[in-house]
Amino acid sequence: MEQRILTVTQLNTYIKGKFDTDGLLSQVCVAGEISNYKVYPSGHHYFTLKDADSAVRCVMFRGNAFSLRFRPENGMAVLAVGRVTVFPRDGAYQLYCTRLTPDGAGDLHVAFEQLKRKLEAEGLFDPAHKRPIPAYPHRIALITSAAGAAIHDMLRILGRRYPLSKVLVLPVRVQGEEAPPEICAAIAYANRYRLADVIITGRGGGSMEDLWAFNDERVARAIYASEIPVVSAVGHEPDVTISDYVADLRAATPSNAAELVAPDQLKLRLHLSQMKDRLAMAMTRKLRQERQHLDTLAKSRVLQTPTGYFQERRLRLDYASQQMTAQFQSLLARKKQDFVRRAAALDAMSPLKVLGRGYSMVFDPEGGIVRRASDTAPGEKVRIQTADGRILAAVEEIQEENRDE
Repeated sequence: MEQRILTVTQLNTYIKGKFDTDGLLSQVCVAGEISNYKVYPSGHHYFTLKDADSAVRCVMFRGNAFSLRFRPENGMAVLAVGRVTVFPRDGAYQLYCTRLTPDGAGDLHVAFEQLKRKLEAEGLFDPAHKRPIPAYPHRIALITSAAGAAIHDMLRILGRRYPLSKVLVLPVRVQGEEAPPEICAAIAYANRYRLADVIITGRGGGSMEDLWAFNDERVARAIYASEIPVVSAVGHEPDVTISDYVADLRAATPSNAAELVAPDQLKLRLHLSQMKDRLAMAMTRKLRQERQHLDTLAKSRVLQTPTGYFQERRLRLDYASQQMTAQFQSLLARKKQDFVRRAAALDAMSPLKVLGRGYSMVFDPEGGIVRRASDTAPGEKVRIQTADGRILAAVEEIQEENRDE
């Protein structure tokens, strides 16, 4: 029998036909761990699925990748559903994946945790960024479905608790692919025109799939960027969404959100009544004190006899004037005595007193006092000061006397 010769292309095409006609390989679910995960600019996803002993190459085309709820990562255990066939160009078989889900956990749960970690790392959950909810809001914006039961519950509670506030409803879809962009647009619109003092966004309960719009990254970032405080009110108490983490306040339910935002008018009325009573008691007490003070003033001497008050002050003034005059005269007398004493002492030391007793003073030509005979010389002119005049003379002879000291 003559052996048939095949080209490489014919061989690969033949093998591909075998793969394509195998019922098991046309729809297979393979469990494994992702490695070498890459997303090309074309939007196609390429990765390897492996276990402890083997590996298989996989591709997920862009159209199928759009349905991914989570971001595949290296090392993640997944279930890959698709068909196995041969790529004729290189003769290698690979798994053409049409659906990819995490192994052991739902894809929504994985997507939730991935987005939560991402936004938390960026600081969107930081308590320092959260704004306080106004205690008495004048305008409240509700961003939710206009057809759901949640809107009616919130309107009823807001109207009962705090009818002074104006409630604005911005209707949006809260489920489906169109919901996230509508919620984002409503939040941006409320901020652009400053429609409210606080925003409540949310919906009633449902499955995780139903609530997924409030796990959308776009909604989370819109809430974070809002300058108006946002209250997240999604589902029931056990339901927790990404919006709850980003919002300035998380409410267990939409009804709870209305209770958190609007003060209770009954409590306010009671508080105002109590404040009114306290104010009345304080005013009564103050009036009583002032009346007692007025009575005390009315009984005082200055009001009963006003002239007596001035007379008493006049007497005090006269007494003070006398005291000051006496002290001044006493001081003046002491100063006079001291002056006389000092004048007498100066007079006693005056050289004129000495001259009056018959003594005289001799001055040299320069005006200096001649104290010794040696202070002048024969022929030198001197001036002699007496008590009643001056004598101009000339020295004829000097006679010095030796005295024992």
